[in-house]
Amino acid sequence: MPKPVVALVGRPNVGKSSLFNRLAGQRLAVIDDVPGTTRDRLHADSDWAGIDFIVVDTGGIDPTSVKVGDGNVPLSIGSSEFIKEIRYQAEAAIRDADAIILLVDVESGVTPADVEVADILRKNQKKVDGKLTPPVILAVNKCDSKQRRDLVYEFYELGIGDVFAISAMHGLGTGDLLDKLVEVLDVEQDQDYEEEDDSTIKIAIVGKPNAGKSSLLNKLIGEDRSIVSPIAGTTRDVVDETMDYEGTPIRLLDTAGIRRRGKIEPGVEKYSVIRAMRAIERADVALLVIDATTNITNQDTHIAGYILDEWKSTVVVVNKWDAIEKDTFTIEEYKKKIRYELNFIDYVPILFISALTGQRVNQVLPTAIEVQNERMVRLTTSQINKILRKAVAQHAPPSHSGRHFKIYYGTQVRSDPPTFLIFVNDPQLLHFTYKRYLENQIRETYRYLGTPIRLVFKKRS
Repeated sequence: MPKPVVALVGRPNVGKSSLFNRLAGQRLAVIDDVPGTTRDRLHADSDWAGIDFIVVDTGGIDPTSVKVGDGNVPLSIGSSEFIKEIRYQAEAAIRDADAIILLVDVESGVTPADVEVADILRKNQKKVDGKLTPPVILAVNKCDSKQRRDLVYEFYELGIGDVFAISAMHGLGTGDLLDKLVEVLDVEQDQDYEEEDDSTIKIAIVGKPNAGKSSLLNKLIGEDRSIVSPIAGTTRDVVDETMDYEGTPIRLLDTAGIRRRGKIEPGVEKYSVIRAMRAIERADVALLVIDATTNITNQDTHIAGYILDEWKSTVVVVNKWDAIEKDTFTIEEYKKKIRYELNFIDYVPILFISALTGQRVNQVLPTAIEVQNERMVRLTTSQINKILRKAVAQHAPPSHSGRHFKIYYGTQVRSDPPTFLIFVNDPQLLHFTYKRYLENQIRETYRYLGTPIRLVFKKRS
């Protein structure tokens, strides 16, 4: 099963980014005293008491930033525009999160904005097996002193339930908050979050907005399942479509376009990005759709990085190839550009298609199935050690401070993705360039087309 998602919700400048950084264990979100600093959704893996989950930072809603007439006129908290934005944020959180932390600020007290968000969250919860879902936890931030902690009782009027006084900046009270969080998530400790083992190949179609992802889905299944529009961002939800391809069951996951940071609009669109990220997590193979008319962009490389972070196999699909003026060398020149920009996944196959005309679309699913088959390949221990001995003989590991890195033996401990455990004298002596060299040596024996391989180095006891 996928990891549960925990969304941080609240108005601007209550400390959502500080709490996000605290839960993520590193400084990932930009923090500033100016309300509205978080312009993009950030997500990170986190864990507490053996429970893994994904925490999502959200941008706050600033009612004073909406233009009225000819200038920026501060709006009342009860304005219809503000309520609409609050409703988008709260309803999207309810739809996509497994648990919600509503964050408020003890310095400001209970504000009308807090009341509005709490009311929407509470009214839209549903009862499942006698429990309200998704569960909402109320955290009162900036409680850095006893005097401030004594003020948290006024927040009971929001009707959420227990109130947790915390200081996200200093970590005070976050342990109790996390204890409550893992209680309401109600999942087993140290649970394996790999997808359930079945014969269906799950293929996510990902890419930046307007690259032609929905057009590709429609062409693959032979019907207009997704709305296709030249307006970027048409797809909001992940669209699942199950089909049978020559006896192989396939589930296609069409996703919203992932924009670069700073370009994502607040509200519903931000949550469409986390849906796309969850689709990548669920998938076996990702089809990275690139718009041929714009060449490869930084955002394409960012999305490729997201896929690699999840250790998923990849097929690069260059769409709109019919719109390119071509000669004999065009494909090879474009391939060189892609290989250069995506050098960290130089093992992926590249297809040039037109979802509009159907050109070479018939190659997409066979290639994805081939890549999935490569993902499941297991090498024998004797094969692996033969590769390692040959690699060391051809190029000995470099020394570090007079000490030499030594490889004893290795074995493949799993597939999906292929993972190799290599026993050495000291993993700290390994340089990343030699690790990449060993990966290339393994690929010379078996290419693992489109599939990342994981090398784990362990000190032999």
